[in-house]
Amino acid sequence: MRFVLRVLKALALLLVLVVIAGTGWLFVQPPELLRVGDGYAAKIVCSNVFIAGREADEVLRDDVQAPGNPLLRLMRVGVDRDNDRVTARFMGLFAPSYALYRSGLGCTTVPDGDFEAAAKAVPFDAPPRMEASDALWPEGEGAGNEPDKTIAALLADARLAGPAMRAIVVVRSGRIVAEAYGPGFSAKTPLIGWSMTKTVNAAILGRLMLDGKISFDDDHLLAQWKNDERARIKVSDLLGMESGLSFNEDYGDVADVTRMLYLDPDMVSLPANAPMEAAPGQLFRYSSGTAVLLSRIWMDRVGNAQAAFSYPHDALFSPLGMTSAVFEVDARGTFAGSSYLYATAHDWARFGQFLLQDGVWNGRWLLPEGFVGAMRTPTAASNGRYTQGQAWLAPGGPSAAFGLPEDTFWLTGHDGQSMAIVPSAGLVVVRLGLTPGWLGYQPQPLLKAILAALPQAGEPQQQAGSQ
Repeated sequence: MRFVLRVLKALALLLVLVVIAGTGWLFVQPPELLRVGDGYAAKIVCSNVFIAGREADEVLRDDVQAPGNPLLRLMRVGVDRDNDRVTARFMGLFAPSYALYRSGLGCTTVPDGDFEAAAKAVPFDAPPRMEASDALWPEGEGAGNEPDKTIAALLADARLAGPAMRAIVVVRSGRIVAEAYGPGFSAKTPLIGWSMTKTVNAAILGRLMLDGKISFDDDHLLAQWKNDERARIKVSDLLGMESGLSFNEDYGDVADVTRMLYLDPDMVSLPANAPMEAAPGQLFRYSSGTAVLLSRIWMDRVGNAQAAFSYPHDALFSPLGMTSAVFEVDARGTFAGSSYLYATAHDWARFGQFLLQDGVWNGRWLLPEGFVGAMRTPTAASNGRYTQGQAWLAPGGPSAAFGLPEDTFWLTGHDGQSMAIVPSAGLVVVRLGLTPGWLGYQPQPLLKAILAALPQAGEPQQQAGSQ
């Protein structure tokens, strides 16, 4: 009996030592996976609290923890409203990560905890907040005609809208014909577009093309590429995700994309230093790093840092009347062109209408002729799935496989964000939500049902801003 007691005491002591050692290890050198989880939690809570005006506990529960990752269920956050900061810790104790809100430029992760460097990275005044007018949409936020009851009924169908839908807006011939919102969300709630941001970022670069400051054929794009094979990469290669640069877009673990977004204060560093795995134009590699490189490249071409920070608003958001748009910047001062644009569903739809009109707004070309055409033109390396302008032709399969018009093209984003643009029908359909991919939701059936309900597919579209 004494022997058994001694063994039990020894095991208990060993267990205590293991717990102490494990706790010390988590404090001193937490695994990268925990740091990614905390970085994600801090960033998402920060943006939704300071941009969307939501409650931190609600965001932690519904946005961070609800999608089902068991690791994220153990994250805890604290919001410091006096200093515009959010801190997240695993189990409230370990692997702290931080996010900082900077007015007009949204939130950024601050994985190194250097808030001073993050503040100095954007020392300029943010662009002034625009006020929405009462004019009819898209000129303002006026409601216009009564909703189309048939299409509104389709949006109320949970199977078509998808799980955890937050907003759907249907635009036909330049006017909103139906819209729907999930519980707790409205037409005034800014929502993240995730990778739909890539297409907006491409359009901002297109605005610079119109000014003659950059072109599809430009190469020698970054200083660190000057003396190696990466100097041959062209803007067109980056826009088509055919740069040849290695990049791991796997969100299931600590990969290039999660390391870039949540562990590195300078998001440009990882993709800019990535090795080549193929010659430019030969391999399709979907890469959020590529979109961040495009941000850095167009920012460098604007001319000066202050002008670069205001350029998205001056060049695109203000002309389109996207008053809610907040394009977020990383901790070292580069727009997160891969992922982080928040805007209301109405403003996302404005951008879609702008593309539907081939880059023309109020009779004025804001993009070069042919630029939106590149967004509708497939690349060979992607087998026709992706386009030459940071958009999709066949997410989940070719349009014909779903019975959709062949000219349909898409913006898509993580967790079920999508925008379908159908020029032949004068139609834009925006769908936003929190719908993880493992749920299997696809937006094509919703679009097909809406198209079938239209009175006359192919009716001439109205130019937004025209009477």
